[in-house]
Amino acid sequence: MESSSNHGGIKLLLAAEHEAQQIVNAARTAKMARLKQAKEEAETEVAEHKDSTEHGFQRKLEETSGDSGANVKRLEQETDAKIEQLKNEASRISRDVVDMLLKHVTTVKN
Repeated sequence: MESSSNHGGIKLLLAAEHEAQQIVNAARTAKMARLKQAKEEAETEVAEHKDSTEHGFQRKLEETSGDSGANVKRLEQETDAKIEQLKNEASRISRDVVDMLLKHVTTVKN
């Protein structure tokens, strides 16, 4: 009698073990599916970000490249204006500088 109850208990334990293994396998499968989905979503998100960044870069490049002639012209005008300003300033103070240099050169200290 005890043998049949032990045998029934063993069958019950084997059935429980089998059920637990199925639950673990189902959980493992679900986990792998979630990881795969997360990886695909991440790859999509990275690709979208890359495209967005590249688009922004190209737009900026077009904005600055399209006006390169205008930028060169503007810089030339600014440079010419600065040169003219420096020439005017130099001509305004050149006499004072010459006088100061002559004073220091001709002054003898004992």
